[in-house]
Amino acid sequence: MLYVVATPIGNRTDITLRALEVLKSVDVIAAEDTRHSGVLLKHFGIKKPLISYHEHNEAMRTAQLAERLVQGENVALITDAGVPGFADPGVRLIRECIKRGLPFSIIPGPSSILIALLGSGFSTERFCFRGFLPVKRGQRERELRAAVDCNETSVFFESPHRLTKTLVACIDIMPERQLCVARELTKKFEEFRRGTASELLAHYQAHPPKGEIVLLIEGGSTASRAMAK
Repeated sequence: MLYVVATPIGNRTDITLRALEVLKSVDVIAAEDTRHSGVLLKHFGIKKPLISYHEHNEAMRTAQLAERLVQGENVALITDAGVPGFADPGVRLIRECIKRGLPFSIIPGPSSILIALLGSGFSTERFCFRGFLPVKRGQRERELRAAVDCNETSVFFESPHRLTKTLVACIDIMPERQLCVARELTKKFEEFRRGTASELLAHYQAHPPKGEIVLLIEGGSTASRAMAK
């Protein structure tokens, strides 16, 4: 059986009892970064064989893990933080299990996408997760222009090193649209900062951001309704 296990996105105590039970019982744990995950497992006294499973060896490891599953082994798949498969490896292995008729189970847990969405105060009825914003300027601006035309809330992952560049682009593309920067979720310095792109840029130019960032853009229909009121 393959177990796709969500792990804490910051606060270690957010791990579920079911996740701990599974991680203690499997034959092997496939982790995006074995050193990072090793710290988490050691904290909870879990001693299991660890193998790497990341974007650079995903194809090879998928074949290897599928064969281990065929042989009757139990395998847990984890990422550095959150749920595997969302902007992290995982989907390929799940698809392989579906293709071969191998059983798998998703072990739920913390999700930065859902926590950021709820904390933003934007509409949760309809939203679109768009992954990491592209590094290249042209591609990034195309993604932002697509988001501004959407009626639903758009959710992106962004690097703290590129946030100010993205906000500069947002000033040109969506000067009046409400944005939210969700940062360091579940950690000591958790932050939800809302405002226009220019307001957020002024803040983060004065206070350079650190940590993991989720950037949310309010949906067009929601913004229109708010202005109408």
